Amino acid sequence: MAQIRDIKSGRVGEPSREPTPRRLAAIVAGDISGYSRLMQIDEEGTHNRVKRLERDLIEPTIREHHGRLVKTTGDGFIAIFDSPVEAVRSSIVIQQNVVGRNASLPKHHWIEYRIGVNLGDVIIETDDVYGDGVNIATRLEGIAHPGEVYISGGIYEQIKHKLVCGYESLGDRKVKNITEPVRVYRVLPDPSALNERRNWRERILALLLLLALLIIAGGTLWYTLGQPRKATEQASAPAPVSSPAEAPKAPAPAAKQRATPAQPAPTVAPTQQQAAPQPEPSPAPKPAPSPAPQQAAPLPPPASPSPATPAAQPTTPAAASVREPEMISLRGGSFAMGSNEDASEKPVRQVTVKPFAMGKFPVSVREWNACAAAKACGFTASGKDDAPVANVSWSDAKQYVAWLAETTRKPYRLPSEAEWEYAARGGTQTKFWWGDQLQPGMVNCKNCSDIPAIDQPVKVGSLKPNPFGLFDMGGAVDQWVEDCWHRNYQGAPADGSAWVENACPSHVIRSGSWRKDSDYARTSSRGSYDTNVRYPTHGFRVALSP
Repeated sequence: MAQIRDIKSGRVGEPSREPTPRRLAAIVAGDISGYSRLMQIDEEGTHNRVKRLERDLIEPTIREHHGRLVKTTGDGFIAIFDSPVEAVRSSIVIQQNVVGRNASLPKHHWIEYRIGVNLGDVIIETDDVYGDGVNIATRLEGIAHPGEVYISGGIYEQIKHKLVCGYESLGDRKVKNITEPVRVYRVLPDPSALNERRNWRERILALLLLLALLIIAGGTLWYTLGQPRKATEQASAPAPVSSPAEAPKAPAPAAKQRATPAQPAPTVAPTQQQAAPQPEPSPAPKPAPSPAPQQAAPLPPPASPSPATPAAQPTTPAAASVREPEMISLRGGSFAMGSNEDASEKPVRQVTVKPFAMGKFPVSVREWNACAAAKACGFTASGKDDAPVANVSWSDAKQYVAWLAETTRKPYRLPSEAEWEYAARGGTQTKFWWGDQLQPGMVNCKNCSDIPAIDQPVKVGSLKPNPFGLFDMGGAVDQWVEDCWHRNYQGAPADGSAWVENACPSHVIRSGSWRKDSDYARTSSRGSYDTNVRYPTHGFRVALSP
């Protein structure tokens, strides 16, 4: 029988005459970053601190999550778990507790672990574990950044919808002494964890973008040459309903609305151009400027919380079973976007938004699951039907609006960041839409009201609407918008359109959530997250071009 060498300790297992016991396990490998440097600074002190960490944190945490600490290696440890979920959960707990213990120390004295987690069939002995499964876990630990947890594709597939955390795909990695490339993911216990690595990723992506532009140029030429034929086909198709305000029963109420004095907000006069039908949506993410067809007459903004725009009758048999989101028509206008509260919200600038309609509520679990039932959305959401859907990536949100647009033959889409802030402000320029001070009953956020902390935001429509009649424009769930992430507004468009590029790696989120404090619920607050990564507090609402 061939001997098996453990790459971490260099030990060689002696051949056994009995059948070798094997089992499938989740292996956690941890190692201290910069251990040799720490020992040079304070050998005895570092040794004692590491032993205390093992005794007071690592061993108890592994045991509490139903794992077994197989061995320690001076500057690291190896543990095994029956459950991949518990393996990753214990790794996150260890990392978060180590951060707390480092808080009172100078940075050059910090003890920081790198952790790798893999699922594999391994040989387990009393005081050691062997096999490629262990080797891969230690290789993942070796490429992890200090304070982070890297997992293999096998672990990811087992836990992707079961833990309150996010994941960033790092692609396939070739690791030493392993024949096949390993799919690697970084675990993101909080959205802010990704921003720490944003700088170097943007430099790499800039180089990749140069190569992608060559391919895109060829694709654009092909698409342009194919447009005349597609335009001819569309011209022969039945004319779609251009906006929800054109429903069969809408003329009388519409006339009444036009007779009502509008708020004194400046507006942009639309052209007399008929709205064009929404093109056939593509499931592949291809960020591009959001369609903004114009209508024959401006839509008046509500002067106070108003009922949603009536939905038009379904135009296809498939649309008959679709419950369209309730929409609020907004007249558009100019407003001061941004604030001086944070560097990402500067510079404050004047932006003009064209007329559009915004979802009265964030998309609910019930609405999302209609898309999932049609096999057009990637997963079935859990939770109460009337709560906002969560754990949605930007790409997931794009799948939903593409399905909704195709099914209803209306130009549903994600709002631009400018449209979102215009709608959230409700005609105000204060910190929150109701003023500069937090008030109870206005927002579903952490410690913002007497609503108890739960695992899901409160149902849509539970709190007060803003002056435009929109609910949860702050708190509840973080909301995706169309725009790619940029560090500030320098160079941003002033016409209310989305700020996009091809294949941008992250997109903007607004609103804050029920698990974040009130600062995130400010109307100007903004953040970002990876385009294809789901996170438990992320949801969205839809917009509609007139």
